[in-house]
Amino acid sequence: MYVGWDVDFSLELFGFTKRNNTNMKIGFYSPYFDSLGGGERYVFTLAGHWSKHHDVSIFCNDLGIVEKAQDRFHLDLSRVKTVSNFFSDASRLSKIFLSSQYDCIFFLSDGSVPSSWATHNILHFQVPFPRISFPFWKRIKTDAIICNSMFTKNTIDPSIGKLADVIYPPVDIHQFQKGKKEKVILSVGRFSSHFQAKKQEILINMFTRGVKNGLLRGWKLILAGGLLSSDDKYFKSITSKTNGLPIQCIANISFTHLQELYANSSIYWHAAGYGETNPQYMEHFGMTTVEAMAAECIPIVYNAGGQPEIIEHEKSGYIWNTQDECLLYTQKVIHSEKMREDMQAQAKQRAELFSIELFYRRFDALLFAFEKKNNV
Repeated sequence: MYVGWDVDFSLELFGFTKRNNTNMKIGFYSPYFDSLGGGERYVFTLAGHWSKHHDVSIFCNDLGIVEKAQDRFHLDLSRVKTVSNFFSDASRLSKIFLSSQYDCIFFLSDGSVPSSWATHNILHFQVPFPRISFPFWKRIKTDAIICNSMFTKNTIDPSIGKLADVIYPPVDIHQFQKGKKEKVILSVGRFSSHFQAKKQEILINMFTRGVKNGLLRGWKLILAGGLLSSDDKYFKSITSKTNGLPIQCIANISFTHLQELYANSSIYWHAAGYGETNPQYMEHFGMTTVEAMAAECIPIVYNAGGQPEIIEHEKSGYIWNTQDECLLYTQKVIHSEKMREDMQAQAKQRAELFSIELFYRRFDALLFAFEKKNNV
């Protein structure tokens, strides 16, 4: 963990004072709140948890964002407030004053580092940006740098990565249970052809090959995930490839429906990063893979990004490099009931390493260190 120095003399120069309450005033910032993706789940999960004992706010000009996140991620955010995003529309002097009123601000970075005069600042990276502007005066106000995986930590700008700790994204594994397994292959991920695309078209091509050669006769492929209106064209292009095939595409799926799919699906496919060389376009961790494993859905995922950190190859799932390998591993799972049962149990056990409880514990320890520092 990177621990910086406090620069309160500047606040005193402007006549600002710090709060001195028992509970901390904590703010959360993300430039991507409207997308409600994996990074936003990370942020809202922590915000909901800390709101049980602290005064927590989300910096966003969409006053309905908390309610949307609560529905999307199935979280209790009843204590989380929404306040104006002064980081996007306030003057520099206002940013200094308003941020200084917070005991801690958590930033999900888009490659930039906002200016904050909060007592403590946490900088979080979900994406391995190759170059990050991080001047000295911002570094001394940054108390912790967190990455979502070892992949992100090791691939990000070296000047940042060497200072960072890894806290894996939170997966509430208890919300996912094994059901009556059916001949279903599932893949979950946002429908987008742009940044961090999930490569649903690759999965459709592989499944089509498997049906034609008889391997996947009697099986069904279900692609589920979020969809923004800006990606409607991509979604239509995907669905156009499914004509006459046992493939279903479900956009903006409800959490309850998603739980059912995990419970009843036997195999989980994932192809994010396939054909890519830029680390930013790979799966930076893989929360949906963990969710599938918690429901004893066997993961067969592309060997890139953070996925190899999740799965023990040939024990709790398979990591593939080519489409032929993916189909080969799928065939092994389909034709060996004993292997399937063993791997289901191993997958469920492995998923426990990425539980929401461990996520809470790591961040609570960080916040406790801040509080202890304040009391010294």
